[in-house]
Amino acid sequence: MSDTEKDAALFMGLILMFHAAAMQHLGKTKNPLSDKVERSLEQAQFVIDTLDTLQKKTKGNLTDEEARFLTNAIKELKLNYVEELSKDQDPPSADGGEKKE
Repeated sequence: MSDTEKDAALFMGLILMFHAAAMQHLGKTKNPLSDKVERSLEQAQFVIDTLDTLQKKTKGNLTDEEARFLTNAIKELKLNYVEELSKDQDPPSADGGEKKE
């Protein structure tokens, strides 16, 4: 494995670690230590902001594949964040079910 390939693999691994942490904070995956689903939108936002900063700081320094990977990870996390945020803002319906459009 060349240094370039190793660097790409390490970069992708870093993005995946941040992604996994954010998904855990969004309550989408279990915390492996407690084996419970825990949600902290504040922590999730911090991870997303960190990835946004990483994207800004590495702009022009990534391969097309790395840039796409990072962009897609950020988009997915932001969509999930908005979904979780909307759960807090939408009052439950009177029958206890989900809101119907």
